[in-house]
Amino acid sequence: MNNTDVIVVGAGIVGAACADALSERGLRVAVIEQDIAGGGATAAGMGHLVVMDDNAAELALSAYSVSLWNDLVGERPQRHEYSGCGTIWVAADEEEMDAARVKAQTLSAYGITCELLSPAALYAREPQLRAGLAGGLLVKGDGLVYPPKSARILLDRAMRRGATTKRAAVSAIEDHGVVLADGTRHQAQHIVLAAGSRSSALLPELPVQPKKGHIAITDRYPGFVRHQLVELGYIKSAHAASGDSVAFNLQPRPTGQVLIGSSRQFDTIDTAVEPAMLQRMLRHATTFTPALAQLNVLRCWTGLRAATPDGLPLIGPHPARRGLWLATGHEGLGITTSLATAQLLAGQMQGESTRIPINPYLPRRFHV
Repeated sequence: MNNTDVIVVGAGIVGAACADALSERGLRVAVIEQDIAGGGATAAGMGHLVVMDDNAAELALSAYSVSLWNDLVGERPQRHEYSGCGTIWVAADEEEMDAARVKAQTLSAYGITCELLSPAALYAREPQLRAGLAGGLLVKGDGLVYPPKSARILLDRAMRRGATTKRAAVSAIEDHGVVLADGTRHQAQHIVLAAGSRSSALLPELPVQPKKGHIAITDRYPGFVRHQLVELGYIKSAHAASGDSVAFNLQPRPTGQVLIGSSRQFDTIDTAVEPAMLQRMLRHATTFTPALAQLNVLRCWTGLRAATPDGLPLIGPHPARRGLWLATGHEGLGITTSLATAQLLAGQMQGESTRIPINPYLPRRFHV
């Protein structure tokens, strides 16, 4: 790692995107990853590219990043196992349909194409949904990718520009440098911490904690569902600050399989599958799509998302450590927002103007 301008710690989707963006600007980049590139939370995630609008900053970041994903997948979507399936936010009752209308107004005002669905229109698109639902909202520009492949593609692009990779564990971060587990030290002008839920182990002052999630995938049932389906109640459970929760989230994978989520658990770093939580998640999913209970589940797994107290990632300079930049805390939107994160980070590092304001994501908001 001699003559390196930037050391990126972590080769998940965020670290790979940062390596890609920084090398594109001519910086000499080295990436350190203790496991397989893209093998942590990146591989455990659902891979959705979804515009979220819980607040203005989340909307700006996710919409910007989805537009970057559209450019990246371009005319070769199969490389990323990309599907532009769109998302249907499912409304269980009139109260949630009111929430769908508010969401439609917010997204439309931002230029996001969406369509309110009556019950008849909802069932015409997704006949597997249970009877009695109030309708939904279709967001047409959302999609999905297979995250480990996308991370590998981004990393390979950086390596073709001269970036290097090293498989090693980082034990400490110093001013303008890192210490590896074998005791060796490596220096660079910039250090980028993109280690997800491991970030707080290296920097205990960071307001990042792991959120455990379960996912299951079925055998191949092409056409069982055609869009990503998410209950509008997901918004409440996904961003809860404490307590265990599950939410209905199905994806039709390009392979014909159905990906089933989701769950949220705090205060654990044990990645073992928990039968009780898995059963709770699957049972909840079948309340929305009863025929799901007849499908064969092939595999279940978990992952640890890196969550911050306000649900927004940390993107920018560490306020107290010299030469250290943060790109972590993306929770369940790491795949979606990775590309915009990389552009915002690289822009700050290079003193460039950025397409969206950076202030909402700066680490200094937590006085770390």
